[in-house]
Amino acid sequence: MLVAEYGADITYGEEIIDHKLLRCERRINGAVGTTEFVEKGTDNVVFSTCEQERNRVVFQMGTSDAVRGLKAAQMVCKDVAVVDINMGCPKTFSIQGGMGAALLSKPELIHDILTTLRRNLDIPITCKIRLLKSPADTVELARRIEKSGVPALAVHGRKVSDRPRDPAKWNEIEDVVAALSIPVIANGDVFEYDDFSRIKTATGAASVMVARGAMWNASIFSPKEKLHWEDVKREYVRKSILWDNDLKSTKHTLKEMIMHHSCLELPEGKAINRSDTLEDLARLYDLEDYYRTVVKNRPLLIHPLSSHSL
Repeated sequence: MLVAEYGADITYGEEIIDHKLLRCERRINGAVGTTEFVEKGTDNVVFSTCEQERNRVVFQMGTSDAVRGLKAAQMVCKDVAVVDINMGCPKTFSIQGGMGAALLSKPELIHDILTTLRRNLDIPITCKIRLLKSPADTVELARRIEKSGVPALAVHGRKVSDRPRDPAKWNEIEDVVAALSIPVIANGDVFEYDDFSRIKTATGAASVMVARGAMWNASIFSPKEKLHWEDVKREYVRKSILWDNDLKSTKHTLKEMIMHHSCLELPEGKAINRSDTLEDLARLYDLEDYYRTVVKNRPLLIHPLSSHSL
């Protein structure tokens, strides 16, 4: 919601594994105005969205099975604009589960997943990949993905073995753009507003995806001068309070911002770690009055409804 205010056209949720979503039930949180997917038997909100972002939020999913992936996508398809299959995550958890970057070596499974979801859902299905061992291999895979009928493909300009400190290979994204007729979304080393035009010029991509740069300072999307990260951080806390964001998620994002610009060992970082509620964070950032006003104006009674009762 924050980056959208600063100018982002499309926003992605964090990757959520299909197994996790299938253990959830859909509920309407009338107090906040959100649709939540809550793990059954708990208060653990796995995914939350709202009507204001309905036409531009992408549900990013991890899956290694077409049928299971479809079942999970069917749960959220009426609440999001697009379902995107993550085929680039290099984390051990994803790879061991056959998801993320593990799919890069399984083009038949990729085709099965994408075509199964496309045939059975009314919203667009996209995916994101990383670079393979050679530019030719990446182009070949991208062409096979295009044949599955997806309307767009995102390419992260790093290989699975590359680390964030390794420069993104924009030239290899350019190879993919030249080989495909569908729009390619370029990703990698976009940290300033001027980088949008730089990577589009270098690659010929139709669009640009930002990850760490948006985490560190969401105002990267503003064509005006980037705001100071301290101001953005405070606005992020306000948004978290307004939408009753998951505390773990809020703390994680705050710590990512602080680690990039400052140090978690300073009093602020330690106070975030000690915070047990959003009210604690409101107190830390001198937003107690705002917190009380927001909470006071929420309905006193919340009646979460499952999807079966809507």
